[in-house]
Amino acid sequence: MENIQRVDINQIKEKLDQVRTGIQKLLIGQDKTVELLLTALIADGHILLEGVPGIAKTLSAKLLAKLVNTNFTRIQFTPDLMPADLIGTSVYNAQKSDFEFKKGPLFSNIVLIDEINRAPAKTQSALFEVMEERSISVEGTTYKLDKPFFVVGTQNPIEHEGTYRLPEAQLDRFLFKIEMGFPTLEEETAILMRFSKQNSNQQMENVQPVLSADELIQLREQVDEIHVEESLLAYIAAIVNSTRNNPDIYLGASPRASLAILRSAKAFAVIQGRDFVTPDDIKMVATSALIHRIIPSAEKEIEGISSADIVQSILSKVEVPR
Repeated sequence: MENIQRVDINQIKEKLDQVRTGIQKLLIGQDKTVELLLTALIADGHILLEGVPGIAKTLSAKLLAKLVNTNFTRIQFTPDLMPADLIGTSVYNAQKSDFEFKKGPLFSNIVLIDEINRAPAKTQSALFEVMEERSISVEGTTYKLDKPFFVVGTQNPIEHEGTYRLPEAQLDRFLFKIEMGFPTLEEETAILMRFSKQNSNQQMENVQPVLSADELIQLREQVDEIHVEESLLAYIAAIVNSTRNNPDIYLGASPRASLAILRSAKAFAVIQGRDFVTPDDIKMVATSALIHRIIPSAEKEIEGISSADIVQSILSKVEVPR
């Protein structure tokens, strides 16, 4: 039985390596982002991409959608966007003399929400149920979304005019917050060489799907089978608990953060071709799973200490199981 599982894991790794290669052909200099994108995809969790304009946030999501053979929708959030623009609305059908529900763009498999923090709270609230329960309730009727369902939100950390802070409850529904930075000089040179003859849109047309929807669902089921030692469960709990009694943190992480780290560490182990989790898997995903779930104290914000800095400090102090 052990041998059968090992073969399955190797086959999964080969398939995910193809997805990784497909992304990295166009997305240069964002290797950690690619790893986290893949992890979130098979961990069945949504991601929030944060970075200044022009560093390929939207390209990342579009590439992922092209490589997975599923339905893809892109929604541009604006201050005048209403909940009905996302979930749909009832329209009168003159032939049937009755109202029928017209589904909105959230009824898809992979949904890219550009500038997610530009819509007001009323519109953001429409995402709460769909992101957590994968269902949409309208006028007393609940519609289950097709599997897989995956939300990628993007936001700009610099420009705050005309934006709204995302509610903590909504941030908590993202598995990861991924902070994308600038490429190095060498990476930027490689980008120029890559796109010197064809732009990204032209090259995107040549991208072919690698994963089917059914294969992705099977990958997500495989994550449940990954083994985690009890000592590592205690390690995750200790990391999250350290955010709740830390003078540098105003608001600590909830048990949902512990579950997010556990699920994503198991998914990252699958990507590495293993059927068990290691402490390094937990360290790899912990920062992205926690930075949007904690609020630094006012003193640390004044000092310019970020959530990522605080999480890294916690990881360096919590004892790693042997």
